[in-house]
Parts: sequence; structure tokens; C-alpha cells
Amino acid sequence: MAVIELTGAGLTPDSLAQIASGAEVMLSADGLEDMRASHDILTTAQSEGQPIYGVTTGLGPLVGKGLSGDDQAEMSRLTIRGRAHAVGAPLDHRLVRAAMAVRANTLLTGASGASPDLPLAIVACLNAGLSPVIREAGSVGAGDLMWGGALGLGLIGEGEMDTPQGRRPSADALQSAGLSPYLPGPRDGLAMAASSAPVAAIAALGLLRAEVVFESAQTAAALSLEAFRSNLSPLRFRVLALRPQPGQMAAAAGIAARLEGSPLHEKGAARRVQDPLSLRNIAQIHGAVVAALDVADQAVRDELNGASDNPVVLAKTGEVLSSGGFLTPHLAIVLGMLAQSFVHLAAAQVGRMAKLIHNRFSDLPDCLTEGQTGSAGVAPVMKSAEALFSEIVHLAQPAPVYPSAGADGVEDVVTHSAVPAKSLMTITGHLQRLIAIELLIAAQAVEMRGIQEIAPMMRSTLAAVRKVSPTVQDDRPLSDDIEALAEEVAKGTFEEPTAIYLV
Repeated sequence: MAVIELTGAGLTPDSLAQIASGAEVMLSADGLEDMRASHDILTTAQSEGQPIYGVTTGLGPLVGKGLSGDDQAEMSRLTIRGRAHAVGAPLDHRLVRAAMAVRANTLLTGASGASPDLPLAIVACLNAGLSPVIREAGSVGAGDLMWGGALGLGLIGEGEMDTPQGRRPSADALQSAGLSPYLPGPRDGLAMAASSAPVAAIAALGLLRAEVVFESAQTAAALSLEAFRSNLSPLRFRVLALRPQPGQMAAAAGIAARLEGSPLHEKGAARRVQDPLSLRNIAQIHGAVVAALDVADQAVRDELNGASDNPVVLAKTGEVLSSGGFLTPHLAIVLGMLAQSFVHLAAAQVGRMAKLIHNRFSDLPDCLTEGQTGSAGVAPVMKSAEALFSEIVHLAQPAPVYPSAGADGVEDVVTHSAVPAKSLMTITGHLQRLIAIELLIAAQAVEMRGIQEIAPMMRSTLAAVRKVSPTVQDDRPLSDDIEALAEEVAKGTFEEPTAIYLV
């Protein structure tokens, strides 16, 4: 696994995923130098008595109270301890590693005014396989304070850390790795506790999963088109160009590439002049997901490489200014939009599967079975498909937005961007299983129709399905088959070929 260099710019979801999975990290010299310059500006302003939020003043409702010299020295440690209140089950250590990497990267922009020793301490822990225990509930989408506090708590040798040897007290974990607890200086405590790094990290890893899931959904849809013997004219460029819609051309091109070489392209191959909407409108439905993925990708990249600090230091002018960059409404909105686009995709999946298993639509035996009398075939798995769909719909509800009473009314706006970020991770897991069910049903339909020629990629897809799930001839439990296929979806077995545009 390659060493990933953090520079303060250019961090991608792909490289972040590598760090989350254990890749070694290094910091750019230029980024550290930018931090030194801004840290010098901040410490000079502090020594001159300039009011600096969280350094010479209290936090939240205590912003009007100045701190004495002794209090300023202890402020960073108090900030960390006073924000480490997240509750619930611990987050997966890979999510925490990703959050640590994002925070180290955004510190390298130099905007925080924190010491360059801080990202060095974070990376030392990453490279030693140490990640603070952060519990799942605590962010309101306004700086991720409770999550950031837990991150800082581990670095200063308090709380617990996940290690290659298991969970241990942070002080013991650091000592075993040959590291010392971090001694936070002015601004370091607030820099650790207050940033959008944790939610950005979860969103980035969720986005990667969403991209894999979407490409697999494209493949499953293409196999359903083969199984149904669908009319492909709705995928044609000339047809789609009559009503431009973001993403629909790309979605159609991806489906067409999967069906390259299929007899469905031949005149008269389709069984019907016009198919049900779940088959006819794949370009529009999947195109909406493409468009949502594009917007989410840009939003996530901005968070991975942007300064979500308050206050900020402008090195070029020497100013220390108040900032609102920690609030994440755009991220919350676009993640919610992506989740909603997957609701539409999943609804169409359920519709296609239902059409394949009923004779009056597919001209195939009901339940896709020719087994013994009373055999239910694959029809009962529709219950599992609809259960998954209902979970997806529930999880895709918008995050709550309301005027908060936090910090005595000073922090009166929240975004709850953590809600759609965490929901996206769960939604993609449900979609992996829903795709697995569509693949299973479509494969069964292709075989029962006795199709001799299908697109080469669809032959490969069918073979991949049958490698883990044999043809259903007599009733048998299919849970393990579906889970095995879902694992293949997660691994990217059914991802995208080169796009082709049908004229």
C-alpha cells in the first residue's frame, strides 16, 4: 500500500479510503511551514492582548469573558475535556482513522493558527495504528465538537484508543507505540475539537460505497433488461436529447455498454412496443443518481481540503478573524439529495423484479419456477426486497433543521449533517442486498427464458452470479446466496465498463 502524502489540498475519497484501511501517511513540508507562519501570527496576536476566540476568551456563551495568562495556558486541555461527550456505540476505527487524516490535512492549510506539532501527532498515531475511541452520537453538524473532543482526548493520553492489539487506555497505547501524550498549546485544543473533519470523513467513505453500489445497480438493471427482452429505444441518444436531464446520458451510456453485443439491439428483438416504467425509465431514474453523485463528490472534496476553523488566520494579511466555516448545511443537503435519489433507484428495482416474476408481464412461469407443485420459486424474496426498500426510504428522510438553544442561544443554528452521512453508509449496505436480489431474479429469468445469446458482459455477470448462487430449481433458503452476492457487490465485481452512447 502506497504512502499517502497530505498537503492541505488534493485529498480524495480514494486516498482517504486507503488511509482508513491502514495506509501510511506523511505530511508535506510546505503545509507544515504554512502552519508555522500562521501559528506565529496567532501567538503574536495573543501576546499583544488581541481578543482571540477560544485562546484569550471563553467559548460559546462565555465568549465575552477574557482569560488570564494562567487560564489561557490551560484552555486547550479544558476545551478537549469539556467537549468529549459523544455517546453510543464506538464508531468503526476506520472511520476514525479517516477523520484523523482529514483533520491533519485541513490543518495544513494553515488557517487554524494551531501548532504544526498537532498534525504531526495525529499522523504519528495513524502510522502506529492508534485511533481514539469516538462514540457515534454527538455531532450536530456545527463543528463536530463532541467527536473532535474525543479525538483530542486520545491524543493527550486520556480516554481510550483502538490499537492493533485491541482497545486500551490511551496513555498505555501511546506508551506502547513509543509516543508521548500530546501537550496542546494555544489554539490546539479548539483546533482538535472544532472542525467538520469527522463528518467529512464519513461522507467521503459513504460516497465511495455509493459509487460502487450505483455501478452495480446499473449492471443489475442491464441484466433485467436482457431477462425481460426489453425495448432499448429509451436509451438512445436521439431520444434522450429531446429532454435533457442531468446525468441521464451517462446512465444510459453505462447501460448500453453493458448490453453491447446483445441481440436486443436488433430490430424486432424486444417483446413489447413499450415496457413498464421501471424498465423504460432507467436512464431518467439512474441519471438522477449520477447527477446527485456528481454534486456530492464536489461537496465532499471541498470538505476534505477546506479550512473548517474558527477563528482563522490569514497569513498574507496577518489577521486573526472570526469564521463560520465549520457549519455544513450544503453537505447535509447534498447527502440528503443523494439518499433520495437512491430511493427512486430502489423503487424501480422493486418494480423490475416484480415484473420478472409474474407471467402476465414476463411471459415466464409465475414465481420463475418449474419445480414441484406448490413451489414458490424466487417470489418470496420480494418480501425481503420490500423490507430493504422500506429501510432505505426511512433512512433517506431529511435531517432535522431547527433553531437550537445551544450555548445559551449563541449557537442557534445546526445542520445535523452527521445524520445523512451515517445514513448513507447504512443505505448503501441495504442497496448491496437489494442489488443482489435483482441479480438473482434476473439471472433466474434469463435462464428460464432459454436465451442463448446475451451481451458478453451479461454472460460474465450471469457467471459471477452463478458462482455463488446456483439456479433455483426447488425451494431452498436464499439468505446466504443473497448475502454472498451482496459481498460481491461491495467488492466491485459488478462495476462499470466503458460507456457507449446509442445513436
